[in-house]
Amino acid sequence: MQKLFEHPFLGRGFRPFFFLGALYSVISLALWGGFYAGHVMPPDFMLDPVSWHAHEMLYGFTMAIVAGFLLTAVANWTGGAPARQIHLAGLCLLWIAGRIVLNFDVGLPTWGIIAVEASFIPALAASLAIPLIRSWNKRNFIFLTLLSVLFACDLWFMLSADKTPLYVALMMVLVMVSLIGGRIIPAFTVAALRRKNIQAFQTPQMKMDIAALVSLLALTLCLVFAKETLLLTLCAGISALIHVLRIRHYHSLKTLDDPMLWILHVGYLWLVVGLGLLALTGLNILAIQMVVHALTAGCIGSMTLGMMCRVTLGHTGRNLTASKLTTIAFVLMQGAALIRVFGPMISSEFYTNWIVGSATLWSICFLLYLGVYTPMLATPRPDGREA
Repeated sequence: MQKLFEHPFLGRGFRPFFFLGALYSVISLALWGGFYAGHVMPPDFMLDPVSWHAHEMLYGFTMAIVAGFLLTAVANWTGGAPARQIHLAGLCLLWIAGRIVLNFDVGLPTWGIIAVEASFIPALAASLAIPLIRSWNKRNFIFLTLLSVLFACDLWFMLSADKTPLYVALMMVLVMVSLIGGRIIPAFTVAALRRKNIQAFQTPQMKMDIAALVSLLALTLCLVFAKETLLLTLCAGISALIHVLRIRHYHSLKTLDDPMLWILHVGYLWLVVGLGLLALTGLNILAIQMVVHALTAGCIGSMTLGMMCRVTLGHTGRNLTASKLTTIAFVLMQGAALIRVFGPMISSEFYTNWIVGSATLWSICFLLYLGVYTPMLATPRPDGREA
């Protein structure tokens, strides 16, 4: 039994959680596309199909990728031992238990379903808090706050079935994207350009970074208290502008020949596009349900897929080079987002086709990830280093 927990698959958080998240996204999007095509019915004993889809893409798929990234990153940030073996297996089982009770009627009362589903985030937060507090890594305490809000929103949604907490949860994920993206995108880009003997430098812009986060938090308040108002338009527009001003120093146009870089820049640009479209909802030009997928399929889809590939390669001791199949997945993700966001705007009579097409492309993207990267996740590093 001990040898089972010593398997490389349980050596670092990214290994099981990236695999589980990718697999679950393929299954859940196949169900969602099948539902619109009229062939299958998603679970509806606890949540209606739309609520199930929205919740599970945030708290199922996205939280798995967030967990894998943070559990891996915290070990680097603090210099401490990563969550691994029995500890990591326990976290995975809590996540899996949440997916089981929301996908299968196992006879639990409502309070039991909520208790099982809500148990994962506190356990994840505790796993991150111990090394962060022990090393007094104050810079990253913000992730504990964001996880706390995500936990509160999960309970709020499960108890009320109100969609508002899902919007708040989405914004918390976007805060993570903005925060982490502002750190890693310029750093990764400059490092890659210098390896090609291209002169490039990072431009410190702390005030702009802080303003970006504050603008997203202000927009979150608008989504709670001032949906479809001019105040939301103002906050979303200002946030979009701030994020555009940030990226002007990221050397984006110099990354077009490197898929491992441009996917992150494109993911960030989807954040700008999504914020811009969200501003139009305050003017009643577009409905929020029409534009939210620019932030989910576009921004979160591109950023998670890009980081999953990069982290898997980097932390298994391989070169950060995109294979042909990886590049195809990155391109197809843009197709999935474009179809989902703009297809219904262009031709609403083909709404079902746009949904099915987008879900199919998304599923192919993560099937490609599973096909290419599962052997890396499940085997020792080729350089012989630990996990």
